[in-house]
Amino acid sequence: MTDGPKSPAARQVLVTGGAGFIGSHLVDALIGRGIAVRVIDNFATGRREFLNLGAELIEADIRQPESIESAFDDIDCVFHVAALPRVMLSIDRPVETHLTNVVGTLNVLNAARARGVRRVIYSGSSSVYGDQATLPMVETMTPNPLNPYALQKSVGEQYCRMFYRLHGLETLTLRYFNVYGPRMALEGAYATVMSAFIRARREGRPLTIYGDGEQTRDFTHASDVVRANLAALAAPVADGRALNVGRGRSITVNQVAEIFGGERIYLPARAGEMRDTLADLTAVMKALQWRPEVATADGIRALIRDAGLAS
Repeated sequence: MTDGPKSPAARQVLVTGGAGFIGSHLVDALIGRGIAVRVIDNFATGRREFLNLGAELIEADIRQPESIESAFDDIDCVFHVAALPRVMLSIDRPVETHLTNVVGTLNVLNAARARGVRRVIYSGSSSVYGDQATLPMVETMTPNPLNPYALQKSVGEQYCRMFYRLHGLETLTLRYFNVYGPRMALEGAYATVMSAFIRARREGRPLTIYGDGEQTRDFTHASDVVRANLAALAAPVADGRALNVGRGRSITVNQVAEIFGGERIYLPARAGEMRDTLADLTAVMKALQWRPEVATADGIRALIRDAGLAS
């Protein structure tokens, strides 16, 4: 990971979900650059062992505005990473995920405005695109959410844009494409495809693939996502716009399975899941002077090695 820019105006930053998969990597990077970091986390999905001891912790819940308001005091920039980020979870439990992903986001924006925060960087999702007639996916496309999680992340984007227009709060949405890497959740029924493959390999089971496996994904390494957030901290423009953060190349689920190795079983495709994802990176490279660095195959092999599964 290369060093990203540090904003000279940053007094202290706040990371919601700073003990989670992406949030903890971001906290590590910020502290490594000498920036004071405060974290909000309720440990619903975050893990205490991921939390950098150099960060100030506010154990609170973004669904409860009174529990988080004081955490925004003397904060220059908020990285709003906290979410319940699984498609199938949102289908099974839409109210619970709505409260975190929509109401929680609104609470964060309200607190940021009330306490004079300069900028909010929102962790968005490529799921807002849904299925599109053409690829790659460009920020100007009309969103087509296929599941509650995608809809919830789309509403979060709209709130960010609205708070900029109504209140002048600087906001940026970074639409992540299929993030993977160290610390991603491996347990539970709602794990990502790579997490599920790691679990299957560890347990000596065939890799389970839903559908024909020819669906494509633009997988983005967590370190590249962190670098995009660091660039967003100092970006000259934060006018509510959304920017894609992906690899800009996609591979099939079958190709991922080939890298993992082992037998496979195929089950019917699941409702609410996108067929293909592929990010157009033109806008983000111009706005943030950022480009991805980790090749997908290299990142997957490193994940396999770290999991102790390399042959």
